[in-house]
Amino acid sequence: MDFNLMPPEYRDEAKRNMEHANDYELVTDFVINDGKKHPFALVIPGGGYWCVCSYVEGTPFARELNNQGISVFILFYHVKDKAKFPAPQEDAARAVKEILDNADKYNVETKGYSVWGSSAGGHLAASFGTTNMGYAKYGLPKPGSVVLIYPVVTMRDFTHQGSRDMLLGTDPAEKMIEETSVELHADKDYPPTFIWYGEADDVVPPRNSIELKKALDKAGVPSELHSYPEVGHGAGLAVSTPAEGWFTDAVNFIKRFYS
Repeated sequence: MDFNLMPPEYRDEAKRNMEHANDYELVTDFVINDGKKHPFALVIPGGGYWCVCSYVEGTPFARELNNQGISVFILFYHVKDKAKFPAPQEDAARAVKEILDNADKYNVETKGYSVWGSSAGGHLAASFGTTNMGYAKYGLPKPGSVVLIYPVVTMRDFTHQGSRDMLLGTDPAEKMIEETSVELHADKDYPPTFIWYGEADDVVPPRNSIELKKALDKAGVPSELHSYPEVGHGAGLAVSTPAEGWFTDAVNFIKRFYS
């Protein structure tokens, strides 16, 4: 990765992301400390289960969510050789439990929280919405909503191959592929979900988002799917692109499910 090609405001944090210890960490820098209770969001950046790209899909989201009165926790989860299923899913559950167990300390509301995930982090966030891999498996309260940004959803033939290789290995059993394909487990108990993708995404096939939307519609789960022309993968906040309005739409969506 050539850090010199990045915008200056990303460069230092990108280097820190690449050098981050391959371990669980819950970043609390974006908890609002004003003496009032706030709703919270757990933000899970992408990185192909190879790294955690907080510099584009973590910190920028957190700052904007803070501007909306939402406290934010950013999750660094196990990647690379430590990413084998279910290690990242256990990290997501650990994060939510840690936040809820310390709700008074962080001054956050315990109901209606949202989980945001981008790319492979989208798979992790989407996994948390299922009963077989997520909140119910770990005895945690259901999220009020899930927000998925150009997510990896499936481990089937239209997956992002790099993410699947990191999570499941290069020759996973069919049973494991099905167990970790979120669209096969998006039932009536799945949280309300906001999804968007760029139509020019040549990294994660848009079919991931489309198939999840179909499953949610079939299950009767409230959801929105947005797509934007000429937008590729890794756009983050997508400022100055056709997708620029996605963030406002997502915030409006999650606010419907706070309680």
